[in-house]
Amino acid sequence: MENRYINRYNTFCKSLKNLEKSLNADPKADFVLEGTVLNYNLTFDISWKVMKDILIKKLEILGFAIGSPRETLQQAFTNGIIDNDQWMQMLRVRNQLAHDYDGTFAAEKFQDIIQVYYPLFVRLKGNIEKYYS
Repeated sequence: MENRYINRYNTFCKSLKNLEKSLNADPKADFVLEGTVLNYNLTFDISWKVMKDILIKKLEILGFAIGSPRETLQQAFTNGIIDNDQWMQMLRVRNQLAHDYDGTFAAEKFQDIIQVYYPLFVRLKGNIEKYYS
């Protein structure tokens, strides 16, 4: 269990580093929009699972729906792992991006991903580093 816990955190860090590449990229360039969406989705999905790991393994909180990102985000907010309720908006965006077949929604959300959501991921990383040292 310990290795999976550490591996998931390391995957989050790598995914965040990949998302960082979009900060100065042109969304109209080949594959930038698609890559940004892919990295955003991966970073989001791994981040809520890292939060779940901390809640269960480090804080020993078990009284929530473990398979639910929404429940995990609520518990993470309650326990100070995240400090911003925009994570629920991030979840909605992630869900909508999964059904954005023509890229219209992705193009609309590109700036939010790099200007609003990326800094929240960075802040999460800062908040959780103490659990992994």
